[in-house]
Amino acid sequence: MSTSGPTGLGVEIVGVVNKLQDVFSTVGSNASQIDLPQICVLGSQSSGKSSVLENIVGRDFLPRGTGIVTRRPLVLQLINRPAGGVQANGAAIKGDGSDKAANADEWGEFLHLPGEKFYDFNKIRDEIVRDTEAKTGRNAGISPLPINLRVYSPNVLSLTLVDLPGLTQVPVGDQPRDIGKQIRDMVMKYITRPACIILAVTSANTDLATSEGLKLAREVDPEGTRTIGVLTKIDLMDQGTDVVDILAGRVIPLRLGYVPVVNRGQRDIESGKAITSALEHERQFFENHSSYKGKAQYCGTPFLARKLNMILMHHIRNTLPDIKGRISQQLAKYSAELQQLGGPTGDGNSGNVVLSVITEFTSEFRTVIDGNTNDLSLNELSGGARISFVFHELFNNGVKSIDPFDQVKDGDIRTILYNSSGSTPSLFVGTTAFEVIVKQQIKRLEDPSLKCCTLVYDELIRILGQLLTKIQSFKRYPALRERFNSVVVNFFKKAMTPTTKLVSDMASMQACYVNTTHPDFIGGHKAMAIVTERLNPNKAPPPAVDPKTGKLTAAGQQAAINNNKDLDVEVKKEEPSFFGSFFAKQQPKKKVQGAPVMEAPPTVIKPQAALNERETLETEVIKLLIHSYFNIVKREMIDMVPKAISLTLVNYSKENLQRELLQELYKPEVLDDLLKESEYVVSRRKEVTSMVQALNKAEEIVAGV
Repeated sequence: MSTSGPTGLGVEIVGVVNKLQDVFSTVGSNASQIDLPQICVLGSQSSGKSSVLENIVGRDFLPRGTGIVTRRPLVLQLINRPAGGVQANGAAIKGDGSDKAANADEWGEFLHLPGEKFYDFNKIRDEIVRDTEAKTGRNAGISPLPINLRVYSPNVLSLTLVDLPGLTQVPVGDQPRDIGKQIRDMVMKYITRPACIILAVTSANTDLATSEGLKLAREVDPEGTRTIGVLTKIDLMDQGTDVVDILAGRVIPLRLGYVPVVNRGQRDIESGKAITSALEHERQFFENHSSYKGKAQYCGTPFLARKLNMILMHHIRNTLPDIKGRISQQLAKYSAELQQLGGPTGDGNSGNVVLSVITEFTSEFRTVIDGNTNDLSLNELSGGARISFVFHELFNNGVKSIDPFDQVKDGDIRTILYNSSGSTPSLFVGTTAFEVIVKQQIKRLEDPSLKCCTLVYDELIRILGQLLTKIQSFKRYPALRERFNSVVVNFFKKAMTPTTKLVSDMASMQACYVNTTHPDFIGGHKAMAIVTERLNPNKAPPPAVDPKTGKLTAAGQQAAINNNKDLDVEVKKEEPSFFGSFFAKQQPKKKVQGAPVMEAPPTVIKPQAALNERETLETEVIKLLIHSYFNIVKREMIDMVPKAISLTLVNYSKENLQRELLQELYKPEVLDDLLKESEYVVSRRKEVTSMVQALNKAEEIVAGV
């Protein structure tokens, strides 16, 4: 039985992908970034995946056993090469009758053992087992790290196949409990890639609808455009049954169709039946079977190999433009990162590096404060806008919310009025009482003002943290980052000292001198008039006036002077005394003959009664004056405190931070220590350098295609 050999183009184009896979495997990448075309073999345990692969290769080389045999992805690159120097066009899939014999025209190579050729395929099996156990241990655990095996032979068509662990649901023996999920997740990572051709292997003697391989394939490829079905164990189907309906696409249609194959049974494997004999048996089975003999040329392993070769070749040809684009894109990305890491060798003058970082940092700092940055956020305030929010929202509202009378009650004002009058009761509303209370309230403005300083300081620290994360050099030099952080934080702290003093002095200035001549201040006379009007909306008629002269009559003069009271007459009992509100109403004590009614004042004298009319008037006037003046001071503090903080903290930092950094960091004795690279940067540079080299090599490979 012969197969049509691959064309020169087919060998070349599949070889391109093989080379690309090798290139990316050497840098520890599974080529997922470039998404190389490959055929992934998918199926349940014991569905015959291994037998299908061995039949395609024509060699017995895969581990056998129960449970999970394939525990790591096996990337199998089949490379058609000349037999005895002649290209194997039209070569038959054959052997020497013994799979165990060495053949100088056929050998295998592992990527993890460069330069070592395995002519004995039994040793290939042993190496697969050994390397699998080295990565996963002897238990039934799995690993996503692939094994790359390249097989050179005149008896194969150029193909790239990835053998994935068999799908299972129930853990057996010492398998992990979530082994089913682990395998499913691994398989999905491969088959979800658009460039992956899915080879779904299913036993023909089971219900196709329950095939785990086809179920997964349909999840990622619902249209069936990149899935090809392989039906194994055709010879084990019940008498009188066949898979003709499946092959015709009447059950679960696939665009790439199905191929039925007959593999060696377990007894054949145990008895050492050669694959060549198995392939001959397969050919005779299809040619002599009543259901398949009319289409025998479309059945069996040789047809499957040719079909896979053609599918892969066309698939690669269709995806090559995209692969070229992705390689160029990745090369640009990694080259840029390599430049940020200081180039392949990490060279650079230490002084120039520190100067460059200082310049970049201070420039970014000023930009963030001023809001001139290009990467303005659409979703939140940042940088200088947050400082403005502290000034005009938090501080503004905080000061406005201070109520001068939430701590000072009317009764307290009354007591202060009495105390401020001293030993002589005042004739007018006491200025001293007003000043005492208003100064107490002004001092309350110091706390929110100092809090405003702290909030702005916090915002500067926040900006510092953002810049330390944003500037790439700090990732490369952790010591420089730490020193930068320390110097800038100390600089801000030093700037806070004059800032808090200035703001504190502003509150003290307001409290030490009460400017009652301020043009916005209401004034005593106006306050008295407003309060009198408020308390006595219905005024008493004015004193009697002579209609002829317009002057007060004698009775009117007497009433005005004496307040309608006769100065010579004893004060009536119902008239309250000046200190009447400081004593509770008591029953009059009986007079004792010959002794004056007089007692010593109590130890503590506190008001006992509600405010009387005069006290209410005076208290309301004081409150109105305090409101008026305190609002003036609030406005001035709301205006001046942000200016003070901007002067001594924000603008000072913008103008002097660069000088401070130069003084502290640009010293010959510390430069080398500052520019010690982190282990991550050194290892990352090595990775990126390897990736750039691999991508350059990949670009060369695809350039001529």
